[in-house]
Amino acid sequence: MIVVVDADAIVAQIHTSDSNHSKAVQATKLLKKNKARVLYPRTAIIEAVTVLQTKLNDRSAARGTALYFTNPNLEIIETNSEIYSMAFKKYFISTKSKRNTLFDCIVVAIAEEYDANAIFSFDKFYEKKGFKLASEL
Repeated sequence: MIVVVDADAIVAQIHTSDSNHSKAVQATKLLKKNKARVLYPRTAIIEAVTVLQTKLNDRSAARGTALYFTNPNLEIIETNSEIYSMAFKKYFISTKSKRNTLFDCIVVAIAEEYDANAIFSFDKFYEKKGFKLASEL
């Protein structure tokens, strides 16, 4: 099982006041139990750290999250030119919502590139693009 993680799931795991915190914790346990291959787009990490620092005003959580993702055992996916082009040409051009960002499109492109079974997110955008959410596995 391959799962790509989006920024909202990273934030939900860390920020206990997040409305999806308990769902995120449950999904994380399920992924560990099923020994899922979990892929973290570098862009999703940066987005999550930015949200924690600026929107949620939790500099400590932002720093701790950034530090956590220096772990060499985590599978962090860089956005190369092929992923970026796919994200832009295939997904970003067709997005009509200001909420579905280029960051989201990169997550979809990585999920497609790695033939992921699901995306760990609570954003319905991914279902509209044909992916299951990790909480539905």
